[in-house]
Amino acid sequence: MNGEHILVLDEGTTSTRAIVYGADGAVLHVAQKELTQYYPAPGRVEHDAVEIWDKTLACAREVIGKVGGADRIAALGITNQRETVVAWDRETGEPITRAIVWQDRRTAEMCGRLRDAGHEAMLQERTGLVVDPYFSGTKMRWVLDNVPAARELGAQNAGRLALGTVESWLVWKLTGGLHVTDASNASRTQLMALDGADWDDDLLGLFGVPRGALGRIVDTAGTVGTCDPQLLGAAIPISGLAGDQQAATIGQHCLQTGQTKATFGTGAFILTNMGQVLPRSSHRLLGTVLCQQDGRRTYALEGSIFVAGSLIKWLRDELGVIRNAAESETLARAVADNGGVLFLPALAGLGAPYWQPDAKGVVTGLTQGTSRAHIVRAAMESMAHQCHDLQAAFAADGAAWKSLRIDGGMSANDWMAQDLANVLGLPVERPADTETTALGAAMLAGVGVGLHASLEDAMAMGSALQRFVPDMDEPVRAGRIAMWQSGLKRHIDGV
Repeated sequence: MNGEHILVLDEGTTSTRAIVYGADGAVLHVAQKELTQYYPAPGRVEHDAVEIWDKTLACAREVIGKVGGADRIAALGITNQRETVVAWDRETGEPITRAIVWQDRRTAEMCGRLRDAGHEAMLQERTGLVVDPYFSGTKMRWVLDNVPAARELGAQNAGRLALGTVESWLVWKLTGGLHVTDASNASRTQLMALDGADWDDDLLGLFGVPRGALGRIVDTAGTVGTCDPQLLGAAIPISGLAGDQQAATIGQHCLQTGQTKATFGTGAFILTNMGQVLPRSSHRLLGTVLCQQDGRRTYALEGSIFVAGSLIKWLRDELGVIRNAAESETLARAVADNGGVLFLPALAGLGAPYWQPDAKGVVTGLTQGTSRAHIVRAAMESMAHQCHDLQAAFAADGAAWKSLRIDGGMSANDWMAQDLANVLGLPVERPADTETTALGAAMLAGVGVGLHASLEDAMAMGSALQRFVPDMDEPVRAGRIAMWQSGLKRHIDGV
């Protein structure tokens, strides 16, 4: 083994980063580059997979140089935006179309046909997922139906078409042709049964996705391949792979059954560790693979909010009511309440537990006395209310929260953290290092090469927690919740 540092590639929705950790969890160096967002039509969101690779590689080389070279790196972990689909030519190693991002809604009509044909109950039973454009299977089908190169490579040149999520794409490029996907990302495609070790023939047939285009399903912790030494300077083992929300759950040390975290990034994603029990939801939550070691899986129950940090970006860039993200907290504190304003942030439809892909954002209750502070505060309040709706769904599915650990860029907002505690009525804990997604990938990679004996041992890589406890009067809390639920019902009933 080389040195004791761990390199993590954290490929997100709006940026890609490379971080070098010490074995004790100390962040040694970080490099980050923004990614271009493409919106070619309403409801469509795309990335350039070449840009993802080029910028990820550049970030990796930068931080490796800062720590003194690749011989200081013992392991490499990857965590990625989930459900985003990349299609490429195995022979050239180049993408054949832009990547379809997880937020993309272009397959809503296809999903409607699947529901109308009666497939949703079976899909939820087998995969833990509802029928929604969010997931990868319909995106892959769309590529096969609409990208001529995909049809040509699939039909005329058997074996040349490759389909995968972003970690698959990065591993392919890093290794020079290894096509794998880890179990946590595979569980988001609707092409793998939650309790199945491989791609499911019935699901592949339903979506019309050829098995030969997909990567081999591997563990989240354990060496799956090594980097081409010409790229990074050494044959660094790739030993940790996980979707971003699973990685954040591990980075938050939610390793015991019942422990729950919420990541507030571009969207907000809440996961509760369910242990080895297959997660089943009667309230439209998602069952997913949290991690897999030596073929043994740990599962999670998940609720997904599609718009969180992207709402702050929208308030800044499109509405122009804030100059920067920090101002959202200042304005939320500047007024005593929301002034009667309700903000439903359905800018990309509504996720769990509503699953309304056609829902649109709504702001109601505006008067001449409404200020931009009221609008921003109402937008911020929507985070706690959506989480409260998920809290009720989790409890109804037998996974009641005792506390909530939060992370992600938006969680740095103290006002929001306190509002979450108040509306949820339970303690909210935030680590000093809120970038727990990358930390979880580092923990997995460290376990994968033996730097740590287990994920429990790797918990030494964590940071101290700050605790927020409820301090809102119950009548105020009840009034807030009633206002939200009334407005939400009116809007959903009208969709």
